Amino acid sequence: MDHPVASPKRSSAAGGWGALKSCGKHLLGSRAPLSGARAMLKANQPDGFDCPGCAWGDPAHGSSFEFCENGVKAVSWEATDKRTPPKFFARHTVTELRGWTDYALEGEGRLTHPMRYDAASDRYVVTTWDAAFAEIGATLRGLDHPDQAEFYTSGRASNEAAYLYQLFARHYGTNNFPDCSNMCHEASGIALQAAIGVGKGTVLLEDFEKADAIFVVGQNPGTNHPRMLGDLRRAAQRGAKVVVFNPVRERGLERFADPQNTVEMLRGASAPVASHYYQPRLGGDMAAFRGIAKAVFAADDAARAAGKPSLLDRTFLRNHTADYEAYRAAVDATGWDTIEDQSGLTRADLEVAAEVYLAADKVICTWAMGVTQHRHSVATIRELANVMLLRGHVGRPGTGLCPVRGHSNVQGDRTVGINEKPPAALLDALEHEFGFTAPRTHGHNVLAAIRAMLDGSSKAFIGLGGNFARATPDTTLVAKALASCELTVHIATKLNHSHLVPGRVAYLLPCLGRTEIDRNSKGKTQIVTVEDSMSMVHGSGGINKPASAELRSEIGIIAGMAAATVGSERVDWAALSDDYDRIRDLIERTIPGFTGYNLRVRRPRGFMLRNLAAERSFETPTGRANFSADPLPEATEHQQAKRAADTFVLQTFRSHDQYNTTIYGLDDRYRGVYGERRVVFAHPDDLAEIRARTGDRVDIVGTHADGVTRVAEDFRMVPFDMPRGSLAGYYPELNVLVPLSTFGEGSDTPTSKSVLVRLRAPAAA
Repeated sequence: MDHPVASPKRSSAAGGWGALKSCGKHLLGSRAPLSGARAMLKANQPDGFDCPGCAWGDPAHGSSFEFCENGVKAVSWEATDKRTPPKFFARHTVTELRGWTDYALEGEGRLTHPMRYDAASDRYVVTTWDAAFAEIGATLRGLDHPDQAEFYTSGRASNEAAYLYQLFARHYGTNNFPDCSNMCHEASGIALQAAIGVGKGTVLLEDFEKADAIFVVGQNPGTNHPRMLGDLRRAAQRGAKVVVFNPVRERGLERFADPQNTVEMLRGASAPVASHYYQPRLGGDMAAFRGIAKAVFAADDAARAAGKPSLLDRTFLRNHTADYEAYRAAVDATGWDTIEDQSGLTRADLEVAAEVYLAADKVICTWAMGVTQHRHSVATIRELANVMLLRGHVGRPGTGLCPVRGHSNVQGDRTVGINEKPPAALLDALEHEFGFTAPRTHGHNVLAAIRAMLDGSSKAFIGLGGNFARATPDTTLVAKALASCELTVHIATKLNHSHLVPGRVAYLLPCLGRTEIDRNSKGKTQIVTVEDSMSMVHGSGGINKPASAELRSEIGIIAGMAAATVGSERVDWAALSDDYDRIRDLIERTIPGFTGYNLRVRRPRGFMLRNLAAERSFETPTGRANFSADPLPEATEHQQAKRAADTFVLQTFRSHDQYNTTIYGLDDRYRGVYGERRVVFAHPDDLAEIRARTGDRVDIVGTHADGVTRVAEDFRMVPFDMPRGSLAGYYPELNVLVPLSTFGEGSDTPTSKSVLVRLRAPAAA
């Protein structure tokens, strides 16, 4: 039986005319195409707004078109002229709306008025801001202890909003700060902090112009951060090697057509991106890089035996690293059979990758959630760092470690204090500045917050943006957790499923979007700031008229809740809300690295926060960059699946028409899927083995043995180029299968890239 690997409709290259057509489609779909087009010209510009999409950096030599297809989708989604006013809620009960798709809910447009849930009618009803703040404050004050409240943060919140939010919660008395970092790059921060003394990457965008080799691990830039494709392609065109490790054959990592290249567009041409493309098994990246290290050591031993110079940077190893010998021993103790079985790659494959690494004078290693959402993600990232340290690829131009963040300010939020385990220096600074006693007990991350709401030890949830109920694992349990709360508050621009599981007291508070003008009481236009994946901090000022006169900024909403909860004796919340420069002055006085904040952020392209690891100054207990000698996992989920009958390992990922839980459309043209989202990808030979055809419907059943039944019903099977025994599909639809009880060791990150499942015929069949 012939099963094609991909649909004939799959794009031949990322970008190109498909991207331009998609941009036009989404601008028209917003019903405000002209204002949307004008807005895009201000996206990621010094005098404009930071794109509300990804956190890819802006070049120092920026052009007039510093946006991509997904940026157009994000701006069109926010700048739409569609509205969800009070009369919408009068027509629909919350119970009815729970049956709508994510796409349909957000497709109704922008929220316009503050709303309170009325249980008697099962509807949201319009309220006033003053009434909302008063009841929220009274409910929070009525809790038995501040630690009964959870303060969740989405990565799109600005530095100013995030700082004010953490100040409010800590003045109130808790460090409960579950945030989106807990679900994506928590493992990166923990691993890098241990390895190099800072939980951030060490590269600038300009380093991509100098690298001889770029190792791209567990990420899909074509969908998740498309502007990165331009940098990878330019690197490839000047001769740099782009070495990809990704289980799924992603079009954007194979070929890219630059929509801004007129000649290329007219010719219908495209250029290759990856020079080498390896498809490890899910969870096999650590073994793959252990194999690269083993091949590097063998080549170095041979060179030295022949009387040639060492292939390692022995000076760097001697002067700047610790525990090298323990790591070398761990590599020597790992056999090739183990490496090949766990990685799914051959020794020959990994020796070629090692040759590329050894031939390059300057190497960058970049990764995303394909690496971070496994049980052993911290150990895997330590292994990536180990390999980079061997030849001193940290702290030199054109080299470095580069975790690519998701939302545009997820890194900045952590920098300004959104951290359930705050450093003592931050708490000391807040106490000195404001005169209150800051809580010292560590708070809840995302998984701990869910568990606390489920067992009743947390009774209030405040969400600064995001879609908590759909972004988190174990969807059914999370909805139960939110619904059990005494208070739920959601600060949002559009309606989503999190808003449809209200607590006893529930508010939906509409805020300004990133693209909208934010004026204070004197009519002065305010700016906010964000930090990208390269530690660059820059300003963002909206240019569009607000969607409703009733909207308030995130900062204004936080200030209103804070004043009603803790009062204004120690913090003048109203004054801070009316002048964001004052918030930046406070950040400067309490957070290291922000000296001259208000002046520097108004310079074109902003400023870079100092990164000592990029200067080869490592703030670790040893004062050096530390190797890790962790053994490979005893067995990855992929290896477990091979030993169990009819078991697969599933990863969740985005379609090309979404950003996180926001669904812009129902197409995924790079994977050949159109007009639907309930699909599951599998290797063609796996389809043949289970006697399934392309298009057959299946239920996906979780096999985690914790007493919870998890089923995702009625998905269409699609053949795709990926390792045998693997499945893949879109979140949030498949988050129902991700167990709350499995998480990264040392990071507590959900294991969304390694879920054990079985397939069965649909229940209705």
